[in-house]
Amino acid sequence: MRKVMYSLMLAEDVVNEVDKLAREKGTNRSNMVNQILAEYLSMTTPEKHVQNIFGLIESLIGSRGNFMLYSQPNDMTMSIKSSLKYHYRPTIRYEVEMYRTPKETIGQLKIIYRTQSPELLVELTRFFKIWMQLENIYIKHFFAKDAISYGMENGKFLRTFAVPNDSDYTEE
Repeated sequence: MRKVMYSLMLAEDVVNEVDKLAREKGTNRSNMVNQILAEYLSMTTPEKHVQNIFGLIESLIGSRGNFMLYSQPNDMTMSIKSSLKYHYRPTIRYEVEMYRTPKETIGQLKIIYRTQSPELLVELTRFFKIWMQLENIYIKHFFAKDAISYGMENGKFLRTFAVPNDSDYTEE
């Protein structure tokens, strides 16, 4: 859904209330008007679609373990934080980013870890390499060629999300 600029004539009192609501929701006037109109017309905006996805993620893992979940309203990124059972309990942050207008990929997972421990860095690198190998063996055939990509850089592992072949992009 691409965005197009329009000019509207609105009553000042209406604009004031829209601005007040936008501030409360942490967004801007244009996005608030877009959300109000989409809701009135029973349409799902990309932002609402992503928030529904984040709601499902929260319901699936929010009550499990020591995960701290947070996302801003109208933001396309959700962060999930946990500590790792290791000597000094380093923190790992998972960021799920969904794209507003998905194409071949619909988003990406970023796993961010900070550590000075060479042993832990070696083990994390091994773990991510095994993860990539297993996915290449067991799930690669479900996706278009090169739909899933990986990256590893200083303290970060990246993996794209894609919709499997013959599947629809639903929130589930």
